Amino acid sequence: MDSNKIYDFNRIINRKGTSSVKHGLLGSLFGDENLIPLWVADMDFATPDFILEAIRKRTEHPILGYTLRSDDFFNSIISWYKRRYQREIEKEWIVFSPGIVPALGFVVNSLTNPNDKIVVQPPVYFPFYTAITDNNRECIKNPLKLVDGRFEMDLENLKQIFEKDKPKMIIISNPHNPGGTVWRKDELIALGELCLNHNVLILSDEIHGDLVFSPHSQNVFLGLDKRFDDILIIANAPSKTFNIAGLSTSYMVIKNEELRKKVDRFIEILHIKFGTIFGNIVLETAYTNGDNWLEQLKIYLWENFTYIKNRIDNEIPKIKAMTPEATYLTFLDCRELNLSQKELIEKFKEAGLALNNGEMFGEEGIGFMRLNFATPRSVLEDAINRMVKVFGDL
Repeated sequence: MDSNKIYDFNRIINRKGTSSVKHGLLGSLFGDENLIPLWVADMDFATPDFILEAIRKRTEHPILGYTLRSDDFFNSIISWYKRRYQREIEKEWIVFSPGIVPALGFVVNSLTNPNDKIVVQPPVYFPFYTAITDNNRECIKNPLKLVDGRFEMDLENLKQIFEKDKPKMIIISNPHNPGGTVWRKDELIALGELCLNHNVLILSDEIHGDLVFSPHSQNVFLGLDKRFDDILIIANAPSKTFNIAGLSTSYMVIKNEELRKKVDRFIEILHIKFGTIFGNIVLETAYTNGDNWLEQLKIYLWENFTYIKNRIDNEIPKIKAMTPEATYLTFLDCRELNLSQKELIEKFKEAGLALNNGEMFGEEGIGFMRLNFATPRSVLEDAINRMVKVFGDL
């Protein structure tokens, strides 16, 4: 692995004809196949070459049979947490999942009962809602507060919810999607203390944790304060970080043996514990060889956001691009345009752009649109030019 290699994120790659969700669903979801897709959270950058090479090497063997996860698979996760986050985790704590969204369902089904109450903090990643309601649990909302362009938890309201509704669990996005808030240590400790005092489990989705911009740093919840470790379930994956979402390889870290056995047993019942050959390979390869690529990626992403921010501030001042502390997603606050959500969506389509409708993250997202800036700079320049043309005079 060449730690000095320079990666090219400006390369435009034609994804049409590859069954890409980001491009292939433009017609059915947005009504126009020719929009610039800046919506679903995957990147338009090439998957790192060392990952592709590991896949090619494995295909040289003529048998693709049932596969196990080797010690190297688990050690790569353990090493990544120690190297990147100074967290000590053990092999036995790691539970495989084919994806983060399935993991939400596994945890909800195995650690709560029908009609139990589960808290979310909107606006938030929309599968949080369905993981609760589709499994016959009750979703309780503790809306975030937008303070000086950053989302903050309303801990006072959350305390009242815990006392009144007595929920079994809270699901958080750490870092937060949308908005890109990196929860500070004091915020997570305050949340943890509330949960500990009210016997509430914490499911922390940390899939964007590798994509934190300086000077911020990711606070992995597990090990942040050992008092909370027994009520924590961490869900994570390399898929956002290394653009390998199509390979269905994620995992949970659960220190509490009783909780872990319940989740693991539920996955056993579904007979999906094996995963796939290539999913196992790419996770191990990404976490073993991905540091240099990731650092270059984060620099490029931040430069992309800076470009967006400068253009929008100067040319469309009624739109405010929330500054993400993490992720390659910015939440555009369009409320000053005084458009209905339907009108707002149509205006972006008029500009030739496909963004995520802010309302899908909860009614608290009305007036917002989510923009994915993990794309080559030239594509982003074209997109912002189109935005200026449509919104600049409003």
